[in-house]
Amino acid sequence: MRISCFLIRVYLFGLLASLSVAHLFSKSRPDVLFIVIDDLNNWISLLDQDAPIATPNLERLARRGMLFTRAYCASAACNPSRVATLTGLRPSSSGVYGNRSDWRRALPKRRTLMQHFKEGGYLVRGAGKIFHHHLGGAFHDKASFDDFQPMAPQNMPPKKLNGALRYGSRNTDWGVWPNKESDTIDSQTVDYCIQTLLETPKEQPLFLACGIFKPHSPFFAPPGYQEGLSKMPLPERKEDDWADLPTGAKRLMARTKWFWTGMQGVERKSPGAYAEFVRAYAACSRFADAQVGRLLDALDRSSRRDNTLIVLWSDHGFHLGEKDHIEKFALWEKSNNIPFVLVAPGITKAGGRCSASLDLTVIYPTLLELCGLPPESKCSGRSIVPLLKNPQVQWDYPAVMTYGRGNHAVRTRDWRYIRYSDGSEELYKHPEDPHEWYNLSGKLEYRSIIEAHRKWIPQNEVSPVQDLRR
Repeated sequence: MRISCFLIRVYLFGLLASLSVAHLFSKSRPDVLFIVIDDLNNWISLLDQDAPIATPNLERLARRGMLFTRAYCASAACNPSRVATLTGLRPSSSGVYGNRSDWRRALPKRRTLMQHFKEGGYLVRGAGKIFHHHLGGAFHDKASFDDFQPMAPQNMPPKKLNGALRYGSRNTDWGVWPNKESDTIDSQTVDYCIQTLLETPKEQPLFLACGIFKPHSPFFAPPGYQEGLSKMPLPERKEDDWADLPTGAKRLMARTKWFWTGMQGVERKSPGAYAEFVRAYAACSRFADAQVGRLLDALDRSSRRDNTLIVLWSDHGFHLGEKDHIEKFALWEKSNNIPFVLVAPGITKAGGRCSASLDLTVIYPTLLELCGLPPESKCSGRSIVPLLKNPQVQWDYPAVMTYGRGNHAVRTRDWRYIRYSDGSEELYKHPEDPHEWYNLSGKLEYRSIIEAHRKWIPQNEVSPVQDLRR
């Protein structure tokens, strides 16, 4: 009995001590504003001042902290990208390779980033598209949030707006819709987040996740966002771009080739439709940028302004015809290069830029370190706190991307190397070939470059988890 009482006292003392430490940390830890944008590629002024899609609010955010100019998703599809970022485990470690992969079945005990923050004393709230919304929201993780507002259903017009009735589903539609901005998915998501920023008491630190759906298709944007886009150029293309692609690339891309061939068919029937499609994507990107602006305005009006860590990223890029491809689902630059901004009060300097190549598996360990939470022992990525303090510090790790088991890309400063499940390869030298038009993998003089990049390809890949179907 004496031993039992002693153990109880020890336990209670430890519990009180941990609560006391948590209370002290809660006063010093920063709030976190965590912004996820869907399908936003690199054809934006944030990453290229000559780009035709203006994103002034993303630039405004970048002026507050660090912009990573060579940031990449872990996978060019919504579900595997978001799971990798939010759990810190690549598809090759989790088995989550596709949009239907049942990620919680694959990782039943893995704590998400948000669960770490909940356990660390944070109030965790969110809205919109954080986890993949496929299959009626079946992939949402209730355990990750104290409160969550699901993404509103898509407000659809009574009939397709673009007239391309045989081109795909209604999800391939584009045009001016709806008339009222307040009727959009993202306006309702951001309204929730603004209310949370302005009205949540400050007794405990806040982790607020905001998932912005646009520019994801259908490419609907309210009136006004299409203005000034009439002379927008089309993406640069090379007519015989697929001539030097290996068997692995052609096999992987066969499933999505219809997007481009379908668009060509629409263009033949309705000349100018392709340009309208591209402009509609630009309008949606501008709309997403405006929603970020609303969030920043609300943060600046709130009492949390000076002690909020801000993270903004896109789950993957998007092709608009480059390399004869529309959509993501590829291992090329346009599908994988994404905007990534991190503002860490007291650590990042205003207007910082970092050109180190990295992928978004770095977010999980980085935020745990920045907010004083216990590290997770098993992570695919490494903390980039050293880069936040000094963007010139030596960084010896490339960005690694996966799309489907056995298909991987490695991105360093000058090179993109791709290896497919059948062993076929691509290699592009970016300073001389930014569009990835000339595959150098078959040239003997580049074998040493290939070998140096090949060592970063995941050597042990877990089997794909079972798909969730209905």
